[in-house]
Amino acid sequence: MPTPVQCTCSAFPIPVALALVVAACVYIRGWRRLRNTFPGAMPVWRAAAFIGGLLSIWIATGSPLARLDHELLIMHMVKHLLIMVVGAPLVLLGAPALPLTHGLPRRWIGGAVNLEARFPALQKLKRLLSKSVFCWFASAAAVIGWHLPAAFELGIRSHVWHEVESACFLCAGLLFWRPVIRPWPRSAEYSRWSVPLYLFLATLPCDTLSAFLAFCDRVVYPSYLATPRRFGISPLGDQQLAGALMWVFVTFIYLLPAVVVTIDNLSPARTHATGHASKLPLPLSPTS
Repeated sequence: MPTPVQCTCSAFPIPVALALVVAACVYIRGWRRLRNTFPGAMPVWRAAAFIGGLLSIWIATGSPLARLDHELLIMHMVKHLLIMVVGAPLVLLGAPALPLTHGLPRRWIGGAVNLEARFPALQKLKRLLSKSVFCWFASAAAVIGWHLPAAFELGIRSHVWHEVESACFLCAGLLFWRPVIRPWPRSAEYSRWSVPLYLFLATLPCDTLSAFLAFCDRVVYPSYLATPRRFGISPLGDQQLAGALMWVFVTFIYLLPAVVVTIDNLSPARTHATGHASKLPLPLSPTS
């Protein structure tokens, strides 16, 4: 019989909350500076999106919800969806690069520019992270890899690996949504018509995993066989609900931006907007 899993998550992870609060403060400081210098350039909704993204990440990693994922697979799935499909795109909608860099001390910005100039490998890494193919594979690898039984059990039984898992999902989410959410026109490096195809292909690994969980006739992750059943859901029923949730939620969330981008591409105003460079300064990448 599987050994009961002991939740090692603290009731209120202070480091996570502190990091998110610091990020919010730096962003708001930079956002206000940009608003004072370029009125109207950074609308309020961008700040609201960024703060909403941080809040979603906190709900997934620092709220009581973070403890329930050791008891229910469906809560584990909710947590990861909040990180990758809600928190990550909201953070990117906040156009975080400019406010965060302008919110930091100026000597730090200069140091970052010098560091990138001294190490060409950083520039190559930056170009790699901007490739849509790499972003797609990174996201698919995170989703499939961490749901393999061995990796999943490692994450559920070890607090350290559980945090590594959450960090991987956040990084993968930010990478995945980067080709879709491009706040400034000058960041466009490929046709916007590729975005709907990109989103459609992204549903395939998620659909495969969710279908496997929903239709499998056995419990895939043994840890959930030994957890207390305080909510009256059987381990197999919990697994099927988790698979169904992922299947439906991801499909609709990916469909929405695909429709928006398609409508935008067909808009007559799109031709005029294409190629219009932003007038905002980009301290860390003036030529990107």
